[in-house]
Amino acid sequence: MDPFDDLLRGVRADGAGFSRTELSPPWALRFTDAASLTLCVPLRGEGWISPERPGEGGEPRPVRVGDTAIVRGPGPYVLSDRPSSAGPAGRAVLLVGTYQVRSEVSRRLLGVLPPVLVMPGNDGCASLLDFLDAQVAACPPGQQVVLDRLLDWLLVCALREWSEQPEAVPPGWFRALGDEAIGPVLRAMHAAPDRQWTLAALAGEAGVSRTTLAGRFAKLVGKPPLTYLTDWRMALAADLLTGSTATVAAVARQVGYADAFGFSAAFKRIHGVSPSEYRRTCRTDPDGVGGECSQA
Repeated sequence: MDPFDDLLRGVRADGAGFSRTELSPPWALRFTDAASLTLCVPLRGEGWISPERPGEGGEPRPVRVGDTAIVRGPGPYVLSDRPSSAGPAGRAVLLVGTYQVRSEVSRRLLGVLPPVLVMPGNDGCASLLDFLDAQVAACPPGQQVVLDRLLDWLLVCALREWSEQPEAVPPGWFRALGDEAIGPVLRAMHAAPDRQWTLAALAGEAGVSRTTLAGRFAKLVGKPPLTYLTDWRMALAADLLTGSTATVAAVARQVGYADAFGFSAAFKRIHGVSPSEYRRTCRTDPDGVGGECSQA
């Protein structure tokens, strides 16, 4: 179990907004809605992505055929046929998909990503584009499910490529995954959040002393190991509360608390409300997977 996998696992298209658009110059596509993530891929032609208000968020960046642009909502960004100083370009065909990131665990992904990223096309993702184009144009049975899964694949492919770029600036825990001592500790926490972890037990996973673990973990991740563990458990607990009918006591056990009172106190410290109140004020998506909290 990898923490980055955990972030991506809950980000799934489900009847996602998906379109194939043919555009003639001059054209512009504005990302100003409430989508958590918007994914855009030119199939023909090219465009330039930039902040809607010049000077906010850097210079226009080209998005060419096969590239994948990901915009972290709600923007506002504009994808257009030209930067402001250039003449009009040619026609373009764009695939655009949108995601709503509802769960607490998956929302952590939004804290990892920059406001906008553009990943060049690569062999691993390129084979998907022609098939996507064909699926959008046709109307086979189960088309929406197929499009959703293909969109998921394209998003994961682009994010995986981004995470391996030297210029990517992921959070401390993500960089720490490559550390020979801290990486195993992070993976152990994510694989078994219900285990009764102690600093000594985590140090055993790392193969170092408790003092060494505490200092190295705090330096790389930015917080002590047991604080990170609590934060992770509370994110999981929030999704269990909104995405299942399990009792508060059952949720507590699933995230490593034998005592529901201790769990409730920790949950309220992190989320600002009790587990029961969180469940009442959060709504679950139609499939009961994750939720979107009105208090967030």
